[in-house]
Amino acid sequence: MTHPILAQIQRLRADLAPGDTAPALVTALADGRAPLTVLARLAAQQHRIIASDRRSLLLLATRCADRPVGAWFAALADGESAALRTLPALASACGLDPDGLAHHPPLAGCQAYPAYLAWLALNAQPPAAAVALVANFAAWGTYCASIAEALRRHYGFPDEACAFFDFFAQPATALEEQAAESLGPHPLDDHTLAAAREHALLLQAYEHLFWDSLATPS
Repeated sequence: MTHPILAQIQRLRADLAPGDTAPALVTALADGRAPLTVLARLAAQQHRIIASDRRSLLLLATRCADRPVGAWFAALADGESAALRTLPALASACGLDPDGLAHHPPLAGCQAYPAYLAWLALNAQPPAAAVALVANFAAWGTYCASIAEALRRHYGFPDEACAFFDFFAQPATALEEQAAESLGPHPLDDHTLAAAREHALLLQAYEHLFWDSLATPS
């Protein structure tokens, strides 16, 4: 029998999916049509994003440290730390100095997602934030899987340079199940679900803005 909260997460993910066509830049990367400069910008912006998201997740973990969902947020933060360690190889393959990633200027559209996650860390109810985050993971993972394959096929990147995308390309199923278990045995109430849907829609919009901003930097 499906966990009731897992079923709620899956319904929200399905609700998001119709509007979640791959951004144009993801398609261009998958086809090998995007220049390396785009990947360089991605590496630089992700360096800022991951550092911010890690702190936001740790704050969410602290806000519910006495509940299992706190450990779930902390595990996500550990994952961000692992992902950060893969960025130097990607940067090098794109012609960037890995030691200088932190010094690249932020692109406003790329940094909207982590800014909103920071807002969620301060203001959202942790269960609603957890459901919103995990409902969006599947799309991000699909994009990363597509790009990881393209980097090998079209760009000739070695495995270590693809590790960032490989890391996030894993199916989100396990994270969804873990989130549901951490949130308890009973379904979430309507207020929490409505808040989660609102958060998820904004996270989805900001993720698309990330890709659009990479494609057309100001």
